[in-house]
Amino acid sequence: MEVTTWVTKHVGGDGSGSKVFTEAFAPGETVRDVLRRCSARFPELDAALWSPDRAELGEHIEVVVNDAVLGVTHGLDSPLKNGDRITLLGQFMGG
Repeated sequence: MEVTTWVTKHVGGDGSGSKVFTEAFAPGETVRDVLRRCSARFPELDAALWSPDRAELGEHIEVVVNDAVLGVTHGLDSPLKNGDRITLLGQFMGG
């Protein structure tokens, strides 16, 4: 799992660059399972990643699986396979 841009400040980084974590998963585990487990280790990430009711993702962090934004080839409940990569990318707003 790669955490990049300002999202790194939620996992012990300085809000720039990237941090990479190796996250093992069992066959059949989903994107949601891995995100829940990883965010549980980082309370700030947990609060930023999930909606207030914790049922869905919040709106400020984009989840990318194998270089495709979540919803294109994977959903939260898609099972992962060996070699899949998850990236958490902070959305940028403004104009």
